[in-house]
Amino acid sequence: MAWYRNHYHCGDCATDWEDEWSCCCDDECPVCGSGDWSPTESEDLTFLIEEVDEAFLVYESPISAADKPNYTAVGIALGRGAAQAYVKWRMATYWDALPHY
Repeated sequence: MAWYRNHYHCGDCATDWEDEWSCCCDDECPVCGSGDWSPTESEDLTFLIEEVDEAFLVYESPISAADKPNYTAVGIALGRGAAQAYVKWRMATYWDALPHY
């Protein structure tokens, strides 16, 4: 499942907060409770790259994940650029893996 870190700002009490969700959805302010605040920014965390020793591991939140990303290793690269290229390719095919009804 896709995973995002959403950043929010409450126009009522000026609170800034972030929360992770499987979509870029509206949220309620954790301080004053006012609702329907849309993200001011969202970071796509569906894929992560982690440097380990002299390699770069690529992790993916599988489409079958439910309420958390449940990352699994899907690739390894010798350079960050190669890992980023792999992520770009996987992002282009990620949603094609969904079952079509």
